[in-house]
Amino acid sequence: MNELKITLEDVNLITLWGTNNENFDIIKENFPKLKIIARGDEVKAMGTQEDLGVFQKLMTQIISFVRRKHSLTALQLENLLNTKHTRDHTKKNSNHLEDKESGGEEVPIVYGPNGRIIRARTPNQKKMVESLEHNDVLFAIGPAGTGKTYTAVALAVRALRNKEVKRIILTRPAVEAGENLGFLPGDLKEKVDPYLRPLYDALDDMIPTTKLKYLLENGTIEVAPLAFMRGRTLDHCFVILDEAQNTTDMQLKMFLTRMGPDAKFIINGDLTQVDLPKKIKSGLSTAVRLLGHIKGIEVVKLSGKDVVRHKLVRRILEAYGDFEGTNSELKSSN
Repeated sequence: MNELKITLEDVNLITLWGTNNENFDIIKENFPKLKIIARGDEVKAMGTQEDLGVFQKLMTQIISFVRRKHSLTALQLENLLNTKHTRDHTKKNSNHLEDKESGGEEVPIVYGPNGRIIRARTPNQKKMVESLEHNDVLFAIGPAGTGKTYTAVALAVRALRNKEVKRIILTRPAVEAGENLGFLPGDLKEKVDPYLRPLYDALDDMIPTTKLKYLLENGTIEVAPLAFMRGRTLDHCFVILDEAQNTTDMQLKMFLTRMGPDAKFIINGDLTQVDLPKKIKSGLSTAVRLLGHIKGIEVVKLSGKDVVRHKLVRRILEAYGDFEGTNSELKSSN
């Protein structure tokens, strides 16, 4: 294991590391493969030569910024971490929402571990980001693979890091996707976690494992089935309801009326994949029809053009779309 020492000369250490070492924690989050220790006017890092090289270049830029500006907020620090060196180093590991379109750099939504840059990748994902600047409730409607959940979780993590909210709450109805899972052993958490796995996967990409574990344990991030929202007031929270097409009218009404004065809600769903019993109508379609015109609520509709999974996913969606148009039985099952 290689070691790097950087002497911190002519720099205010309180400004550099932040209140309660907030900036130091952000730097450590972005380099989970390095062991970083700060003592007095020296910072020491241990790890591979490649990681240490990236770390040294970034620390040089950060220290220079503090000397010039005499300030370093968490947001300024995260902007500094978005550098060419970091992008080149992490490009091979970044398979989500990284902008590959021409026409200039887009502002990232959030930075994940080891400098991973997470940004809106398609026009409608960008609409989701822009919508939350002017609205408190966003409905994101579209097929599988369009990045609805991933973009929503990135926006929630950004709001938490910027201290715009105190908590993140992620929820979804525990409805089986056309499968009978039968009896699930274990405690309540173990029974519902399989339904919530996509939300955990998105969080894993954006928050280092140890930090995520801590945030889940202390309740800063809560992942729970929709039934757990009943009777609560969700304030100072960023709340995401995933798979909302599997809610009934009453369930979705219950969820939306939990909203406190200082909260943001994103409701994600795919109206082509409803897993409710055939005689029960999806509450998502009703909510979009009734609420889409209300000021402060926006509906963003994503399509196959927004698919960011394997290129075949878009073609699969198109093929099923054509088939469903001529096959009423399959269409009604969705």
